[in-house]
Amino acid sequence: MENFLRAALIDWLRGDPGLAEINAIEEETPVSASAPWLGIAASASTDWGTKDRVGREVRLALELESRSDEPGGDGALLGAIERRVLGLPPFHPGFEIASIRFLRSRSEERPGHLRGALLEFRFRIFAPQS
Repeated sequence: MENFLRAALIDWLRGDPGLAEINAIEEETPVSASAPWLGIAASASTDWGTKDRVGREVRLALELESRSDEPGGDGALLGAIERRVLGLPPFHPGFEIASIRFLRSRSEERPGHLRGALLEFRFRIFAPQS
């Protein structure tokens, strides 16, 4: 289910016209994209099932690399990413979303006038009902 979630999330993010300024939105760190780019930095899942349904709790971190000299230069873009993730529809082939929660973020200055930001979310998902 985690792989289905990752693929659906990337497609959902790519479909947002509000994120059009991002040069690449990929499941992993893009190999040759210039900033800004967005990728899944990490994900891990644990059991979150019930008596009658298989389920997972997936923690997923998105990394945004942007170009800015200002600490808050990517704030609007990070806000747009967070809103889009939280708006992911509940029903998908391979899984159903029970809940999505923002957990934490981290930001850092990088060499070459780059900024890095990490956004971590918790997804609680179920396998589709038969």
